[in-house]
Amino acid sequence: MFGLGPVELIIILLIVVLLFGAGRIAGIGGALGKSIKEFRKEAQAPIEHETSDSDDDKSDKSDKKAEKKAESDDAEKSAEKA
Repeated sequence: MFGLGPVELIIILLIVVLLFGAGRIAGIGGALGKSIKEFRKEAQAPIEHETSDSDDDKSDKSDKKAEKKAESDDAEKSAEKA
């Protein structure tokens, strides 16, 4: 693919170990593993769209119910005053 043989890969690995240190590479590997695990978990979760027709219908119905309740409360207050 890139023309890298086993010897070149070993040299690159040794340079990386010298630059970062063995302990830091282990930490980077652990963080990478956790990131991949979280990504897979989120990728398998069902997608919830913020704007979908069914959600809009539900919110419209709840808004209408709230308006009717407010109107009936106002009517009761005005009936009590009269």
